[in-house]
Amino acid sequence: MSKVGVRVSRHADPLLEILSHGRAGPQRRDRFTPGQIAQIARTVRRAPEVMVKVTGGGRSTGAVAAHFSYISGKGRIDIETDEGQRIDKEGQKEYLKGWHLELTPGQYRKRSDAQHAPRALKLAHNIVLSMPRPTPPDKVLAAARVFAREHFGAKHQYAMALHTHQEHPHVHLVVKAEGRDGLRLHIDKAMLREWREHFAELMRAQGVPANATPRVVRGRTKSRLKEASYQAMRRGRYDRLRTKLYDVARELNSTKTIHDPARAKLLATRQAVIDGWIKVAAALDAQGEIVLAGDVRYFAKHLPPVLTDREQLAAEFIRFTNRERSERTRGDDRVRDRTMERTR
Repeated sequence: MSKVGVRVSRHADPLLEILSHGRAGPQRRDRFTPGQIAQIARTVRRAPEVMVKVTGGGRSTGAVAAHFSYISGKGRIDIETDEGQRIDKEGQKEYLKGWHLELTPGQYRKRSDAQHAPRALKLAHNIVLSMPRPTPPDKVLAAARVFAREHFGAKHQYAMALHTHQEHPHVHLVVKAEGRDGLRLHIDKAMLREWREHFAELMRAQGVPANATPRVVRGRTKSRLKEASYQAMRRGRYDRLRTKLYDVARELNSTKTIHDPARAKLLATRQAVIDGWIKVAAALDAQGEIVLAGDVRYFAKHLPPVLTDREQLAAEFIRFTNRERSERTRGDDRVRDRTMERTR
């Protein structure tokens, strides 16, 4: 089995190994530390999960400027810089000049052959730091300020803007890819995991319950449906998604169910997660944490159902058809009511 590992804090020793690179559940340890116990409690009692996501990045000065315009709501929202300044729409262009993006050396990758054009490097990384409602937006912004300062302040120029108009308060963070020392920022999965843990820690410092655990540990399969639709739209691949949906619809109409070979692997992963949590509960019992052990068992017993991508498409299709049928029924009822009114 692959090594499993997680840290609750960047500054603490490695804690409960519930971040599974091998897609397995948590493994038993002889005795849990207070930090580990707190991590378990947050997870099984479903503390709000932070989101730290890289949403892309500009490969030209124009693209970076366009993203600045977007996060500022075309000038309606002030942008906050790494020096604590607030710039409005008129100040954005002048501020970006100070990043000297056009002078970034090595902006283009060299290809090993002469058949492909060189690929432009990212000049900036676009990052989102988010919390679910009803987290106070000012606390999200305060945590984001500390996060940005500690990770980028000494090396990279950055700017941020708080958004509150959607379902969850979030901060858009734009970081110049090339540092002041000339080295480029490369973001990988391990770095994103550490960033999530750190941002959750900073939210807790703001008095907001926050957690950072992987989906598999919480029993949630990654939903690719919305992301797939979005990417299909951007890349002109609606035909591929439509073909998958037609296949699902035909199978539902003919067999009333969906068969997906990937389900067996998904169920095996789920069982590994459940087994891991049961071992954690047993270890907590032995340590005298009886109440928390009971919470862990309840959590493991009530994990959400697992669905493959194909099954998610089927569920969406069924919801859509049921909604259409319901709307038609309501429409027929309205016509019937108007007819009755006219005959009275």
